[in-house]
Amino acid sequence: MTKPLGTPLSPSATRVMLLGSGELGKEVLIALQRLGVETIAVDRYDNAPGHQVAHRAHTIAMTNGAQLKALIEAEKPDLVVPEIEAIATPMLQELEAAGVVRVVPNARAARLTMDREGIRRLAAETLGLPTSPYAFADTLEQLQAAIDGGIGYPCMVKPVMSSSGKGQSKLDGPDDVKKAWEYAQAGGRVGAGRVIVEGFIDFDYEITLLTVRAHAAPAVDGADGSTPANTGLTRPIDTHFCEPIGHVQVHGDYVESWQPCAMAPLALQRAQDIARAVTAALGGDGGCGIYGVELFVKGDAVWFSEVSPRPHDTGLVTLVTQWQNEFELHARAILGLPVDTSLRSPGASAVIYGGVEAKEIVFDGVAEALAVPGTELRLFGKPESFVRRRMGVALAHATAVEAARINAKTAASHVKPRRPLV
Repeated sequence: MTKPLGTPLSPSATRVMLLGSGELGKEVLIALQRLGVETIAVDRYDNAPGHQVAHRAHTIAMTNGAQLKALIEAEKPDLVVPEIEAIATPMLQELEAAGVVRVVPNARAARLTMDREGIRRLAAETLGLPTSPYAFADTLEQLQAAIDGGIGYPCMVKPVMSSSGKGQSKLDGPDDVKKAWEYAQAGGRVGAGRVIVEGFIDFDYEITLLTVRAHAAPAVDGADGSTPANTGLTRPIDTHFCEPIGHVQVHGDYVESWQPCAMAPLALQRAQDIARAVTAALGGDGGCGIYGVELFVKGDAVWFSEVSPRPHDTGLVTLVTQWQNEFELHARAILGLPVDTSLRSPGASAVIYGGVEAKEIVFDGVAEALAVPGTELRLFGKPESFVRRRMGVALAHATAVEAARINAKTAASHVKPRRPLV
């Protein structure tokens, strides 16, 4: 951003539209509002978490290009911030090219990262980054042929477009192929379609390396009142790294995370080099904001897995670990403001699942959870619960990561979503 920040709900307002307003989008909206930004929350269902805190809320099918264009032209935001994958990215590219709106980090990055094929080909084939062996398949027969032709077992099958582990399977042998294909077809964000099959990497652990591209901090007047030499010049873009975040996934969905994750110095350097390369390729000359870069690590070896050009679910832990959490970093970076990725305290997060299929649930055990030392809760306010839907997260800070992990999981275990009493 180059123009001054204005006053919300006035002609001077800086207006930011989020496409996708779940629990991560909600935190971004809050961070933006603390900087005086007028916020517009968009999602595919009514009363999404971000709808509940934004200045204005809209419910549309974000994969419908005509609906998306009409809303952007009506609201006239300064920035459009995609927060999920299932968006009509060709329309965003069209509107960006026409100068109608600026997309964060840019429309190309949103398009490439919405499907695993685009980002994997960029990382492995264009940038030459280390990845697992992979192939793409459009039919069950092609999937079997790819596995038999070199991918082998065990392997992972994923829809090219999905999120939060939906449609992902680990295959241990031929008996798993048909079931994995059908599960992938049911779990794709835009329905049945293409899948990626990946050779299994025998890694020690996996991390999320939150990587921030932000304009360098402006020079300030000297103590003698002299004017900085670079006044009026375009500030270069710097790359910043948060401390690595370790996490545990079940069926492709994160269940706990912690920061910092201990890494050997060489492995950390390699992780940062990979993250710098892929985010620079996505961001180009601009492309500021936070990127969640997922990596596999074994000893000093590091492999690229995936990247999201937005806050990452495992990064919820930064709400208690960093001076500026991932949502504040994203808000600052996209507005052209200085960032600080430094750690404040070791900490951990643990997911609270719905456990029931119901609307308008209530939560028991909140007081007991918050009685655990050093803990906080975020209950997301989603209007409908599913058994495996993420409805909240327990957060804990401590002097050591292991203590924080124990406390976060203990706090999460106390919270019991249930149907309200009639």
